[in-house]
Amino acid sequence: MKLAHADPARWPVAPGWAPTVDAFFASSDGRSLTDFLATRLAQGATVYPPEPLRALTLTPPETVRVIILGQDPYHGPGQAEGLAFSVAPGVSFPPSLRNILLERQRDLGLAPPLHGSLAHWAAQGVLLLNTCLSVEDGQPASHAGKGWEVLTDALIEVVTRNPLPKAFLLWGAHAQKKAARIATPHRVFAANHPSPLSARRGPTPFLGCGHFGAVNDWLREQGRAPIDW
Repeated sequence: MKLAHADPARWPVAPGWAPTVDAFFASSDGRSLTDFLATRLAQGATVYPPEPLRALTLTPPETVRVIILGQDPYHGPGQAEGLAFSVAPGVSFPPSLRNILLERQRDLGLAPPLHGSLAHWAAQGVLLLNTCLSVEDGQPASHAGKGWEVLTDALIEVVTRNPLPKAFLLWGAHAQKKAARIATPHRVFAANHPSPLSARRGPTPFLGCGHFGAVNDWLREQGRAPIDW
């Protein structure tokens, strides 16, 4: 599946996100982004995912407990489904997702999942947000710097303004650039990106980081339910 149109009015979001999303698309940055998307689609570009704002549909702001920041969607056919690192059931695991699930298994002793969809995380308040929300087929970062980052920074601000503490999982240098936007009482867990290029590299390898268990321990300390990873 691919993006079929550049009309944000047809991209549903949970009501709590709507003021931020509507204000963005009414701004010059938002209009520039939709003009860019419309032009690329008219030129025949294949753009993923079909629902760029799906994370904002599955995880309303009032439910957010954990935020996992990715960079941009997967750029292969049938991979991106609008949730950072997630793929639909039946789609082969991309390398980064494979390492995420390996760490989940190592950290928590859980059996490997039957599919790569992380929608069940999103339903529990895990916001799976890429900082750039669209990409062209076979061209990673092809839509970076086109305006999505203005929106996703605003969404992060919505989350951090809520005083209920959140856990931010910042995997890789790109996500860690957002750390300056995150202050107490929120908690940052940082490690290398789960990509095979960096997952085992120091100084903070992703494989072995223990973030899944650490986040659940942190939630329990506050008297809150852990995530069913």
